[in-house]
Amino acid sequence: MSALGRHILAELYGCTPDFLNDIRGVEGIMVNAALEAGAEIREVAFHKFSPQGVSGVVVISESHLAIHTWPELGYAAVDVFTCGDCVDPWISCNYIKERFQAQNMTAREIKRGDFPCPVTHRPAVNL
Repeated sequence: MSALGRHILAELYGCTPDFLNDIRGVEGIMVNAALEAGAEIREVAFHKFSPQGVSGVVVISESHLAIHTWPELGYAAVDVFTCGDCVDPWISCNYIKERFQAQNMTAREIKRGDFPCPVTHRPAVNL
């Protein structure tokens, strides 16, 4: 049985600070990253912090994209989690890296719901 989903945890370094502090810009990049990968958007929620930073999530039918930015460090933490075989999370990650003009990205993929054996349902035992 294959995994239920793929979860990319990405760290973006050396990003353009002004991009990371612009809530509408960050939201637009994240929404477009989902669309580029062929995801179906359900909801979008973003928040601008004072004095700086943006956090947000794009909920997609296939799961979600999330971001937290630290403009003062030129850094963004990004999660892209997709279920099924139709949406490639790496397309979204690479799109985000390019749009934030990141000098470096480290990322790792985690398989979610990668069951070691078939899941069986057993009746509860009363003791």
